[in-house]
Amino acid sequence: METLYVSPSLSIPLSELRFKFRRSSGPGGQNVNKLNTSVELQYDFVHSAVLSDEQRQRIADKLATRLNSTGALSIQSERFRTQGRNRADCLDKLAALLAAALKTQPKRKKTKPSRAARARRLDSKRRHSEKKKNRQTLLD
Repeated sequence: METLYVSPSLSIPLSELRFKFRRSSGPGGQNVNKLNTSVELQYDFVHSAVLSDEQRQRIADKLATRLNSTGALSIQSERFRTQGRNRADCLDKLAALLAAALKTQPKRKKTKPSRAARARRLDSKRRHSEKKKNRQTLLD
């Protein structure tokens, strides 16, 4: 797999991604103590050749809390015991985050209440007003 497919219109070459490996935390015995199974993926989307300016801005706005000090998108995984599965997990997380960030909301279509709905509302107001008026005459 030399590219990461985010959506039908966007695929990112793996050469734009940087991986860092370190020892995982938590229980696991020798596997944790000796092997670098924890994976950190960094994607410098600002300098990416496959993203448009609009896509870069959308990612910067929606994923601002996940950016590190250099402005790169940082994702970590240490769910699994092997480096390969954690690396694949990071790629899956990145694809899901980018797909969600680049998804556009459809514009709201303005609508008007129907003629029958307006008539029901006015009729209800009229009945409520009559009820109040009838109470006034009874109290006087």
